[in-house]
Amino acid sequence: MAKSAASQTASMLRALAEPRRVAILRLIRRREMPAGQIAENFNTTRSAISQHLRILIKAGLLAERRRGTSRLYRLRLEGFAELRSMLDTFWEDALARLKSEAEKQHRNR
Repeated sequence: MAKSAASQTASMLRALAEPRRVAILRLIRRREMPAGQIAENFNTTRSAISQHLRILIKAGLLAERRRGTSRLYRLRLEGFAELRSMLDTFWEDALARLKSEAEKQHRNR
């Protein structure tokens, strides 16, 4: 069963609310990495990192593939595109309001 767009966006935002998850995304933004190598960059247990990875996958921000007995993680760019598209609607609304207010102030001079 596919998630609704609103549910998926909420899942992404919840995943990004945790600073360690954002740090994981930054760490692997340029190349995929196995979980063990990701965990080496944090002062926490491998199981805690695995939990964060599962949440990021469920949110649609990470993809996972198997290579032998290893699992490699990489950014799922489509997930970020979906999130950006949603955020852009707020940005466009804010810019339109700013433009309207600037024009109003200019007319009142």
